[in-house]
Amino acid sequence: MLFNLNASLFQNLATIFSSAKYMNMLYEGLKCTLLISIGASIVGIILGTTVAVIKILPNKNPIVRILSVICDIYTTIFRGTPMALQLFIMAFVVFAIRGFPMEITAILAFGINSGAYVSESIRAGILSVDSGQMEAGRALGLPYSKTMIKVIIPQAIKNVIPSIGNEIIALIKETSIVSMVGELYDLTIASKSIGSGTELSNYLAPMIVAALFYLAIVYSLTFVIKIIERRLRAGDKR
Repeated sequence: MLFNLNASLFQNLATIFSSAKYMNMLYEGLKCTLLISIGASIVGIILGTTVAVIKILPNKNPIVRILSVICDIYTTIFRGTPMALQLFIMAFVVFAIRGFPMEITAILAFGINSGAYVSESIRAGILSVDSGQMEAGRALGLPYSKTMIKVIIPQAIKNVIPSIGNEIIALIKETSIVSMVGELYDLTIASKSIGSGTELSNYLAPMIVAALFYLAIVYSLTFVIKIIERRLRAGDKR
């Protein structure tokens, strides 16, 4: 019986890889997954960096204090509630506008969630830079903002690249739940569509193929992150 199962699995895998129709379905799902992942990563990094900088600004200004409190509330809520719940609220409450692209809704939902995690990573990276660097920049006559942009943040980036890379990897895998809100044709829903067809009538093979696609994306991203880390370390040795 196990032999028959393995034979059927390999036969279904061969059918998927040899079928232009099935591969096109998977490529369409892959495009949606990559679109949401890249868009959400950009939103998350920009938002996370902004929140991190606000949270470490001196609290002498009342406006800064208010913004810092808002940022604390934001990170607490979005780190403390499930991603699926946030996606539902974004899709069916916040952006429940007729004709509003569901792809944009998904990008914003995942990006805002990711920004909460990225902000803490970047904040920790900034705080890990020796305080003497800020004092040296200010002593040279640089204002706080320029010292932060030209001295502190470049050093902090080296410390946070691994954690941000891990967050982006987690984000890519989390996008597999976008099919829960409908209308989005990602890798997971593409594999489900293939599995429900009359030719296969089995979800195992298409799910394995979808998993291979996710694995390829994650491995490629990990490879790129390692190259960046090596180059930054090489710059430190010079």
